[in-house]
Amino acid sequence: MGRSVRPLWLVVGVLAGCADRAASPPAFQETAGPRVVVEVLNASGVPGVAREGTRQLRHKGIDVVFYGNADQTLDSTQVLVRRGEGQSGARVARALGLGVVRRVEDTLRRVDVTVLLGRDYRPAPRFIP
Repeated sequence: MGRSVRPLWLVVGVLAGCADRAASPPAFQETAGPRVVVEVLNASGVPGVAREGTRQLRHKGIDVVFYGNADQTLDSTQVLVRRGEGQSGARVARALGLGVVRRVEDTLRRVDVTVLLGRDYRPAPRFIP
């Protein structure tokens, strides 16, 4: 006596939940390579561009920790490598599909790469709200 029996529906529900989680694909597309910490700044003058760029990069597996507005307006997108390996900038530019990569060290920013989205940036159709 004293033995408790769990309802069958509880056990079946837990097992079904585990099976669904194991079978579902990841929500984003991972890119190969080490973690890259990025900030995305809107330098296009068009509202919402930084948010869309952030969604696109996160979808590609890039770790965006901040997005907002830049202090300047640019015609072309700039990918600025702040610290670490230079390949991180090229990886971010590939994920965006554009951008001129430059090395502009700034270790106070606490990011590996700063993206300045210029007027040439067009979000992919699936990233438009």
